[in-house]
Amino acid sequence: MNDAHTEAVNQTIQYMKKHLDEPMTTEQLAGLVGYSPFHFSRVFKRVTGISLRQYLSALRVEAGKIELLQSPSLLVKIGMSIGLASPGTFNTRFKQFVGLSPKKFRTTTESLHRYVNQYEHKPLTWTEEERHALPRIHCRIEAPERFRGMIYVGLFPRPVPDQKPVSGTAVHKKRTCILTGIPNGTYYVLAAGIPWSLNPRDYFLLSKSLRGKLEDPVHIDEGTDLAVKITLREPLPYDPPIVVNLPLLLFEKDRNNSAR
Repeated sequence: MNDAHTEAVNQTIQYMKKHLDEPMTTEQLAGLVGYSPFHFSRVFKRVTGISLRQYLSALRVEAGKIELLQSPSLLVKIGMSIGLASPGTFNTRFKQFVGLSPKKFRTTTESLHRYVNQYEHKPLTWTEEERHALPRIHCRIEAPERFRGMIYVGLFPRPVPDQKPVSGTAVHKKRTCILTGIPNGTYYVLAAGIPWSLNPRDYFLLSKSLRGKLEDPVHIDEGTDLAVKITLREPLPYDPPIVVNLPLLLFEKDRNNSAR
């Protein structure tokens, strides 16, 4: 990857983070680093995996999560502080990305935090029948030896975890998993490693979490049976925010598994 391109993207991301309450255009952001809008749009997507507008939307939702967790501000105030002046727009965008409304996000963080932490000393178990169904993807996860925590793995339509995955799971004591129930299509295999923590914020604001991604997308049909390896790494400055609520996805999967 071109170092100059990476640096230009990093500069732009830092600028966006500091000016979320202001309107921003591709032309303006490209001009900050001396690129034409067309060329910079291509460079930005090559470095981050998603478009500049998608990245900006994710940054704004992530900033909303931070505001919701640190103060009981009115939603309209939070929306204005991140450049989404309409409460309706903020609510819609937030639920689309995170998986539940801003109010629900704020009121469920502590209970979801307790729910996840119960698994620090007990295994996660999933039903055996789903392990044999096709299509499926066998994932082997490599993480730093020192890592202790929950590892989330999912299939996403884009190379960014900004919505509920089409298929997902979680592991912690072992480093292998199987993704099943996958609709036909093309997806990206993404993973996040979140260390055990007594602070609820650490499970919902994930800028410091380990990241993993299968470089090439996977193409799924009825007979797909793949084996892949994902290596978790430290986050990079240009990584898109992980805005989807991972503890909620684990809770929902666990609840559905228990109901079978």
